[in-house]
Amino acid sequence: MRRLKLIRLQWIIALPVAALVLVTAGTWTYIHVMSDSAPAPLTLEGQVQNNVPASTATTAAAVTAAPATFDGTWITTSASQAGYRVKEVLFGQSTEAVGRTSNVDGALTIAGTSVETADISIDLASVTSDKSQRDSQFRGRIMSVSQYPTATFKLTSPIDLGLLPADGATVTVPATGALTLHGTTKAVTTTVTAKRAGGTIQVNGTIPVVFGDYGIPNPSFGPASTEDHGVIEFLVSFVKSGE
Repeated sequence: MRRLKLIRLQWIIALPVAALVLVTAGTWTYIHVMSDSAPAPLTLEGQVQNNVPASTATTAAAVTAAPATFDGTWITTSASQAGYRVKEVLFGQSTEAVGRTSNVDGALTIAGTSVETADISIDLASVTSDKSQRDSQFRGRIMSVSQYPTATFKLTSPIDLGLLPADGATVTVPATGALTLHGTTKAVTTTVTAKRAGGTIQVNGTIPVVFGDYGIPNPSFGPASTEDHGVIEFLVSFVKSGE
């Protein structure tokens, strides 16, 4: 009888341990084998949105000819992308949560070798990742897109480029502006890299975001836990208005 009780006790202890091992192993397999890996960061080499096939996604429009003058207003193109990247832990397994959209609007103005103004708006309701549950949380509890449908960045100090980049060349400069998320606006300074290809200018960079600074709830939900910060990634393509 004691032996039967001992065997039963061993099974009672072993079952939840085995279940935990199976869950962890299954999660590792899903993240590292079955699930698509997180898309690489947006770069000037032309990374595409993770849920848009490469055959249909547009990249920098290098086919446009350079304008007679760079002075004037430049507007965003459909090649633009922006989104978030956050480190995530699911059942003890580390991964990255990445969501993106190509619904990016805005414009900048150039005078001489200076970027005088820049205003960018990101449609948060169209941001998608590889997980529908994550997207539902993002649009609802986390970002409340029905109340705060966009994220915006407005340049507050002109950017002196020194020299306009030659065709195919890049320039890296600091950019200071006002970032608005979740109804809260904060001053931010980040580093951006711009590249000219014919009549197209691409601007690439990231902006670190601490969620609590913008009143954004912790993104953690269910078995997924995240850090208290992440980054906004962007690769914005501009062409001169009226060209």
